[in-house]
Amino acid sequence: MIVDERMVTYIHSLEKPEDPIIEQIEQEAIETFVPIIRKETQSFLKVLLLIKKPVRVLEVGTAIGYSAILMSHYLPEDGRITTIEKYEKRIPIARENFSRAAVADRITLLEGDALDIMKSLEGPFDFIFMDAAKGQYIHYLPEAIRLLAPEGVLMSDNVLQDGDVIESRFAVERRNRTIHSRMREYLYELKHNEQLQTSILPLGDGVALSVRKK
Repeated sequence: MIVDERMVTYIHSLEKPEDPIIEQIEQEAIETFVPIIRKETQSFLKVLLLIKKPVRVLEVGTAIGYSAILMSHYLPEDGRITTIEKYEKRIPIARENFSRAAVADRITLLEGDALDIMKSLEGPFDFIFMDAAKGQYIHYLPEAIRLLAPEGVLMSDNVLQDGDVIESRFAVERRNRTIHSRMREYLYELKHNEQLQTSILPLGDGVALSVRKK
């Protein structure tokens, strides 16, 4: 927990219910231990989309489709989402959820390795939501910048790793050290890349918000 747990609980208590099908899919994700974006991050994402009004959205990491469905409800009428997923067991669930939520016509799911698919795509995208394998963010970044429109927004989720990112690599479990070092490298690059202006927020599990400069 990055922010005081009581504060997070209070913020959650203020949230209004979403569309019933979104609430249902969220509950199914919780029951089956599928990680989805946290409540406070959802709230931030919704406001951001309403401010930015992106028409072309790229999501890296579909899982069961929850965040893509959520985003689709906060886009302009002509807004469309392209989302990428590699994990074969989750792909049919995501497609079924898109149909259940009646948003399949607004979301294109591409199956396969995210980096390979990103290299095959043509931009520009107005908004990119990065929520895939955390150790791969640094490898996705050059393609994300290439695909991002000038003044486009890149939102990267789960970048503070429940606070572990500030620890020495020797204080992190051995199996997590590669992800730890790559995430630190990713955050450094976001803050020092001349093409981006980035703010890192202790929201949820950490959010990095980057804008591509003109």
